[in-house]
Amino acid sequence: MINKLVIENLKHRPLRTALTAFTIGMQVMMILTLVGISRGLLADSARRAQGVGADIWVRPPGSSAISFSSAGMPQGILRYFSKQPHVVHVAGMVVHPIGGVNTVTGVDLEEFNRLSGGFRYLDGGPFQGREEVLVDEFYAEQNKKKAGDVIQLLNRPWKIAGVVEAGKLGRLFVPRDTLQELTGNTGKLSQVLLKLDDSKLTDQVVASLKKELPDYQIYSIAEFTSLFTVSNVPGLSAFIGVIIALSIVLGFVVVSLTMYAAVLERTREIGVLKSLGASPGYVVNLLLRETSLLAVIGWITGILLAFGSRWAIRTFVPAYLTQQIVPDWWPIAFGVALTGALLGALYPGVKAARQDAIEALSHE
Repeated sequence: MINKLVIENLKHRPLRTALTAFTIGMQVMMILTLVGISRGLLADSARRAQGVGADIWVRPPGSSAISFSSAGMPQGILRYFSKQPHVVHVAGMVVHPIGGVNTVTGVDLEEFNRLSGGFRYLDGGPFQGREEVLVDEFYAEQNKKKAGDVIQLLNRPWKIAGVVEAGKLGRLFVPRDTLQELTGNTGKLSQVLLKLDDSKLTDQVVASLKKELPDYQIYSIAEFTSLFTVSNVPGLSAFIGVIIALSIVLGFVVVSLTMYAAVLERTREIGVLKSLGASPGYVVNLLLRETSLLAVIGWITGILLAFGSRWAIRTFVPAYLTQQIVPDWWPIAFGVALTGALLGALYPGVKAARQDAIEALSHE
């Protein structure tokens, strides 16, 4: 009986019910989209690191494995690595941030081709001039660019020499010496990648290099890509926590206002229930059930909206953002939505339970 009454009350005010559920859905979508983008960007970076085909990744002393720090290794170190046992190919890169999480990578194409097997060109070909750039297919699609077009990068025009298949290291590639010169890092590298004659010897070679270069950040590719997690990005976990807290506050405010207005509108209805013997607990239970149902509807709406945000990201900004669907966060998002909603319904519920039946029945 009480469940039927709950459903009928929500159906009686379809617009308010829909807006409240949609607002709760927005807070769920905010959480799922943020976590999905965080994981998606890190997973995409890990896939592109694996796609190079290297066995060992080397970063400068004092650097973070997944930072966008400037070049900090002398280029002459390439000769040192090339002489190490079991190392057959060496490639050094310069990675420079260009805004947000976007970077441009300076490569020596000859080195890079030996290491990775080379790019697969979908349009155009290798760069020939000092201020030519290679872009991956997602960047070209998003920006509606093709070989021969000109883009602005590092405050100057660059001709697109070719469009390459995505999945190898970065999205924008320029000649290494040009990027070194433009960023004031002549003769310096951001990272070095090593290819071995036998990948089974990776751990052995890594251990040997760490003894010789204790200050450098040296990882096997498997170890390096395992570092691409939310917990390893400074401040990201805290940022997600702040968003969750704000979502609870949002749910509390929206549901509190909605249920408070509902209690005022249903004063006579509540008076009738109490005159028929409904206890204060029954009235509170009725309102909390309505709130819980709104939270469930909002949760489902939020999940659907998260799928929609992933579609929008894939369609409009595939070069900048990647979003994963995160089913393991669905229960967490539901808990957040339900907590905020129930907290918001608490005061209106108590107010309704304390109403005097006679005064409620005389209310116009």
